[in-house]
Amino acid sequence: MGKKIRVGIVGCGGISKGAHMGAYEKLKKRVEVVALCDIIVERAEEARDKRFPSAAVYKDYKDLINDANVDYVDICTPNYLHSIIAVDALNAGKHVLCEKPDAVSVSEALRMQAAANESGKKLMVIRNNRFFGTSAEAKKAIENGDFGQIYAGRCGWIRRRGIPGKGGWFTTKAQSGGGPLIDLGVHMLDLAIWLMGNPTPVSVSGNTFCKFADCDVMDSPEAKFGDKNENGTFDVEDLGMGLIRFDNGAVLQLECSWASNIKEEHRFVELRGEKAGLSWINGKAEIYYEENNKQIDKKVKAKPTPDAHKENISHFLDVLEGADPIFVPQQGVDMIKILCAMYESAKTGKEVQL
Repeated sequence: MGKKIRVGIVGCGGISKGAHMGAYEKLKKRVEVVALCDIIVERAEEARDKRFPSAAVYKDYKDLINDANVDYVDICTPNYLHSIIAVDALNAGKHVLCEKPDAVSVSEALRMQAAANESGKKLMVIRNNRFFGTSAEAKKAIENGDFGQIYAGRCGWIRRRGIPGKGGWFTTKAQSGGGPLIDLGVHMLDLAIWLMGNPTPVSVSGNTFCKFADCDVMDSPEAKFGDKNENGTFDVEDLGMGLIRFDNGAVLQLECSWASNIKEEHRFVELRGEKAGLSWINGKAEIYYEENNKQIDKKVKAKPTPDAHKENISHFLDVLEGADPIFVPQQGVDMIKILCAMYESAKTGKEVQL
């Protein structure tokens, strides 16, 4: 076994505790958490004491990225800090793994891409839904030509009641960049576009709504993410819908909500191809096609994926060891272009050309 790759985690709150730290414990034969940072330093100390006893603890992320023991930085902070910390870390000669969304503006996403190119270091933003077994099998079938041309699709993540950190940074646009479109939309939009072969978006239209800012009833376990503030800000949408057009003529609908009057929460991707169609719902998938004049519904068989974050992080470790990356920064730039254009379209009532 070779030398372990060493990571420093910036941000020790919700997603860090809920996904990243557990993944690192499972991957301890390959990677070592050598540094932890949080502006609430007690969080970093708690993670050290409970999980990573030999890790250094910092309050300022700049001290962590200047730690010579750190090979790469894992960013798990509020959204508006993603690009700031990523650029500083890349410029300091560290590889970067970052939670989604990539950034809160197109200019910041471009800064991240430029810093990665100039530094020669690896930059990857979490795209964990690509790592479900069903996602990988569907991708293989599409690349084999089983679907023909994919010309249209729908995707989204909708919740009955699941507003995270109400009144905190999640619902404060200056810190989050927006509501469920930028929080949840990244996940399913990325999976759909990746399965479609990463076509280039050319125009976007969208609408946003905020109807549940005063609702305190929550049924989604993910509503527990973030720190609530009863006297805080709520200036983002709780529902967003839009349409993306691509350079190959395909179109994709997106719907994301933190709160809606629906039966139950679910995340989904549906793709329409000339030869076959795909339905991916909560990690399970089916393919629909015609054979011998009969309509066939075929379940996509794959090994269960109990921890897609772990698989995503494991892939990043592979990339640091020389493997080809499944994600490249241009995909992140395109993602933020789409989401920012959707907000702009919702504001102006007009389609936005990219």
